[in-house]
Amino acid sequence: MDARLESGAYSSASGVLRAALRALDREEEALNEIMREKIREAIDDPAPDINADVVFDPIERLDAERMKSGQ
Repeated sequence: MDARLESGAYSSASGVLRAALRALDREEEALNEIMREKIREAIDDPAPDINADVVFDPIERLDAERMKSGQ
């Protein structure tokens, strides 16, 4: 913040904060749009669904093995 104020780009700390919040809002909106597009693609994908057990069973087995060995 100090560097922004010292450079003269902003006349007050509140101006720097407002600009930072606007930038954060733009970034969040861009990420939200990416997520909406990914969700649309997944919904529109004609490929068959994958059973949750097929996905999670190996992960759960690996987790159980790690917990047993103390890792």
